Amino acid sequence: MEKHTSPYMRPKDAATLIILRKDGSETKFMMGKRHENSKFMPGKFVFPGGRVDACDSRIKPISDLHPKVEQSLLNKMRGKQSSLRARGIAMAAIRETFEEVGLVIGKSHNGGFNSRSPSWQTFGQTGYAPSLDKMRLIARAITPPGRTRRFDARFFVVDAAEVANIDSPCAIDNDELLECHWVSFDQTTTMDLPWITQKVLKFLGESLEDSGDIKPGLPAMFHHMTKSGWCYETV
Repeated sequence: MEKHTSPYMRPKDAATLIILRKDGSETKFMMGKRHENSKFMPGKFVFPGGRVDACDSRIKPISDLHPKVEQSLLNKMRGKQSSLRARGIAMAAIRETFEEVGLVIGKSHNGGFNSRSPSWQTFGQTGYAPSLDKMRLIARAITPPGRTRRFDARFFVVDAAEVANIDSPCAIDNDELLECHWVSFDQTTTMDLPWITQKVLKFLGESLEDSGDIKPGLPAMFHHMTKSGWCYETV
């Protein structure tokens, strides 16, 4: 169980990516199990993702965020608001997905995609450049005070059609996520999921039932703690 020992720790920007894949009549998404020795959510099944690195906002994607998605990211952004920071958060979701499960969200780049950042060099070697225009924001959640790790996490959604190597993921040397596979909404009912992941999946399922897809202007669910308790709003 995660220890609650820190009275206050500034949340760090983080990003998670939910890749939606149609398997017949079922919708599935990529999930993996966090290592039992992880300091944050050990043993839990999660979507690929992690904290934002400084390099993420310096990389120029082949296509940028939809304006409505960028605005949702800027709404109620803690600290200094900027389009570069919003882009960096989305880029982190793509980078972490590549590093953890070997999937490339991008388009072929004739001129090549080069970066001095070690975090992005391997991605560039795939022959693809990251693309953000089809990413949608579905949720945001800030880890409550007192946890050993705190994140201001944004949950993005993208269709599997945007994955360049959907059936041939790159070989990766990373043990952050184990037992990675495509799972359905029904399968998650028997999996050990973090509380916030359960909330996001419920919201996602309801959104898909209402509209069939996640539109750029759809309000994103926002969970965070206030002095009065949990606050549920939209951004």
